[in-house]
Amino acid sequence: MKEKKTWLKLTTIFIVLFMFWTLAVCFFDVGAISPERSKVGFAYINKAVHDFTGVNFSLYILTDWLSFVPICFVAGFGFFGFAQSLKRKSLLKVDKDILLLGVFYLIVLTVFLFFEKLVINYRPILINGVAEASYPSSTTMLVICVMSSAAIQFNRRIKKRTLRLFINLVIAIFTIFMVVCRLLSGVHWFSDIIGGALISTGLVSGYYCSICATEKRI
Repeated sequence: MKEKKTWLKLTTIFIVLFMFWTLAVCFFDVGAISPERSKVGFAYINKAVHDFTGVNFSLYILTDWLSFVPICFVAGFGFFGFAQSLKRKSLLKVDKDILLLGVFYLIVLTVFLFFEKLVINYRPILINGVAEASYPSSTTMLVICVMSSAAIQFNRRIKKRTLRLFINLVIAIFTIFMVVCRLLSGVHWFSDIIGGALISTGLVSGYYCSICATEKRI
C-alpha cells in the first residue's frame, strides 16, 4: 500500500509538472523562431540551444531507425500476452501486468495522437518541406515509455540479480543515448524534449502504480 501511494504521488507530480510546462511553452517568452515564423515558447533558450547544436541529419536518421527497437519491444510483449491467452484459453487469464502494459501502450498512443492534432509548436526545421508538430518529442516519449516499462517487466520476471542489473544498464544507456541524440539532431526544440521526458515519467510511474494496486511482485 505504501509503495502504491509513493508511485501515485510521483505520477501526480510529473503529470502536473507536464501540464504547467505545457502552459509555459504556450505563453512564456513566445517568439516567431520556427520556420515560416510560427511561434514557439521559451524562445530565447530554445533558439540558443538550437543554435548551439545545429542540425545533424545523420543523428536524426539514426534515432529514427533506432526507434524500431522500442517498437520491437512493444511487439514482443504483445506476442507474449497473446501466447498466454492462447495457452490459458482466455484473455482475462493473461498476467495482469501484461494486460496493464497493453493499456499503458494505448494511453501512450492516445497522448501522441492528441498532440498531433493539438499542435503546441512546430519543429525547428522543415521535414521534406513540411512543418511538423514537435511538442512533446514523440521519440522521447516512445523510448522512455517503452524502455522503462520493459525494464519494469524484466525486473519482475528475471530472478538473477546480475542479469537484471545488466539489462537495466543497457536500457538506461540506450534511453539516454536516444534522448540526447534526438536533442543534438536539431529536429526538436529543447522544450519539446523536456515535455516528452515529463509526460513519459508520469505515464511510466502511473503504469507501475497500477501494477502495485492490482498484484504482488511476481
